[in-house]
Amino acid sequence: MSQKYIFPDWARNQVVYEVNLRQYTPGGTISEFRQHLPRLKELGAGILWFMPLQPIGIKNRKGSLGSYYSIRNYCQLDPAYGTMDEFIDMVNEIHALGMFVILDWVANHTAWDHHWVDEFPAFYRRNDAGEVHPPFPEWEDVIGLDYTNPDLRMAMIEAMKFWIQKTNIDGFRCDMAMLVPTDFWNQARKELETVKHVFMLAEAEQRDLTEEAFDVLYNWNLMHVWNDIAAGKCTADEIRWRIPSEITDFPAGADNLMFISNHDENSWNGSEIERLHFALEAFAVLIFTLPGMPLIYSGMEAGNYRRLSFFDKDCIEWKEDKMALLYRKLAHLRVNNPALRSLQPKSDFRLLTTTRDEQVFGFSRNSDGKGIVVLLNLSPGNVDFSLAGDGYQGNYTDLKSSMKITLGETPCFSLPAWGYMVLVQE
Repeated sequence: MSQKYIFPDWARNQVVYEVNLRQYTPGGTISEFRQHLPRLKELGAGILWFMPLQPIGIKNRKGSLGSYYSIRNYCQLDPAYGTMDEFIDMVNEIHALGMFVILDWVANHTAWDHHWVDEFPAFYRRNDAGEVHPPFPEWEDVIGLDYTNPDLRMAMIEAMKFWIQKTNIDGFRCDMAMLVPTDFWNQARKELETVKHVFMLAEAEQRDLTEEAFDVLYNWNLMHVWNDIAAGKCTADEIRWRIPSEITDFPAGADNLMFISNHDENSWNGSEIERLHFALEAFAVLIFTLPGMPLIYSGMEAGNYRRLSFFDKDCIEWKEDKMALLYRKLAHLRVNNPALRSLQPKSDFRLLTTTRDEQVFGFSRNSDGKGIVVLLNLSPGNVDFSLAGDGYQGNYTDLKSSMKITLGETPCFSLPAWGYMVLVQE
């Protein structure tokens, strides 16, 4: 009989923050990163997702430092980052600050020089010539694992359990989860739950993964819509017609990861500023206020304007930026307003009808008398419009200006290009 594990209650109002430790500081070390923890707490980050921290393969390495996702040993920490004791101390500090830790887990493949290649050659997929090989031609620095082998499954689960038992992390973000059989993830979740009630995030959109194994899935579809709207390829209506498939019909007991950037998108397709330009703030608002769990990638709060190198050292340029203030406001709104929590009833989310639906996207969310109204002009020109219908009337505070606003019948608004209003019910 299948077992659906309960979405951790502590995760329902959290913001995920992806940590690219290599590029975070000049030294790329745990000790340097710990100096940022009070700032991240103030920012409103709640779940710190660390990209893989294990030793990186040397054979067929890409670039000078290699891919984080080419792992040479699952149960070691790369000494370039520090020691295991330093990592454990950092996890304890993060927990003391009221935040949580998940580790990126790469289950589909290993480095060519992973110790399993010699110790357990039957763990690997083979071609017709009996040779190990990359999962895809362009992934020439890694080789694929064979999940028809039950011994591999148990070894992988034991490696995952090692990190929970040794370091007390709170779960995993699982890389390319759709490339690994779903029944393995179901097996892994069952075993991990014997150690600790964990939080599981899948880099995948296949919804059968939520039936037993995962709490949150990526929503790449909507992120591509953000890019297309900013590029003028479609209008706000594109979001409106996708709401049923992407949000209201999403499996019960699980949630979407909402994002405008992450390590892959930044390095291969451009920084969020490069892709969204003047629409950046509007879509930042959207990922924090639509049903889902928002993600901030390292450097987004500093207004990072460039692509970070994936295989070489490329330190983030930290500076004061207006995006930090916006993310702080949005993160604290999610943390404190029950209407924005994960797994709220879908009936608490309502699309709003406006007189300019091609340009303006609006919705409301409510829970126990706490509500928000969000209005976004997703177009490059000023728009005057009004709301129709009901269910939004009341007294609000504008998150951006702190002004008091009363919404009556068919209220009228004017929003500049890519402008937005987040109205918080009093």
